[in-house]
Amino acid sequence: MQHYFLLEQSPQEKKFQLPADIRHHFLTVLRAVAGDECELVLKDHQTYLVRLIDDQGCVQVVKNLPHQSELPVETILACGIPKTKEKPAWIVQKSTELGVREIVFFNAQRSVSLWKANKRAKKLQRLQKIAQGAAEQSHRNYIPKISYADNWQQALQITRPNVSLVAWEESAKRGERAQLAQQLQKLQKNQRLLALFGPEGGLTSEEVSAMKDAGMIAVGLGPRILRTETAPLYLMAAVSYQLELLNC
Repeated sequence: MQHYFLLEQSPQEKKFQLPADIRHHFLTVLRAVAGDECELVLKDHQTYLVRLIDDQGCVQVVKNLPHQSELPVETILACGIPKTKEKPAWIVQKSTELGVREIVFFNAQRSVSLWKANKRAKKLQRLQKIAQGAAEQSHRNYIPKISYADNWQQALQITRPNVSLVAWEESAKRGERAQLAQQLQKLQKNQRLLALFGPEGGLTSEEVSAMKDAGMIAVGLGPRILRTETAPLYLMAAVSYQLELLNC
């Protein structure tokens, strides 16, 4: 069933008009007619089943759908800006499907691609649109927030996590495999988890040392060295496994 976000709409109103973009997609693209139904996420971030009343896009709320698709913890990814525009888009789309709540792209010492100030807003707007599409496709209750930070310190400050991890390839090379599992086991429901990743070429030892001094915990992601666009997805899958599958 088609899933849309209408976060300005209060669930207290049982009948209302769909906005132009949703109305066009539902009625024109999908050729919905009176009596057809879709899902809407409203202002309270709950999903509701609504029924189309007429060909002008008026709908009626049928019932609340209790299904909850969000991870038990608010998971935030801080990613060193990759080289190409395709990689940030891939990270946003796939991690949204896996349940991420927020993604911050930041400049790392080894970042090759820098987001110029005059083009930053357009890049973020594009990525935010990708996040919304992925959230609709995966029937999320939240659209992840996509933002930018000048450096990792700023990313840490604006996200304010309860637990912060840094994925470091040297931990993997040295055979460290337990730290990530241990940290995920300690997480409590509704906490905020930040996981930070370097760009191509990884993080420098100086960056990681400073991150440790700031209270971040270095973890390995298994025995293999992962690409910058793959590592965040590994982390998201591990969070889901630990907090959703093992604890179900």
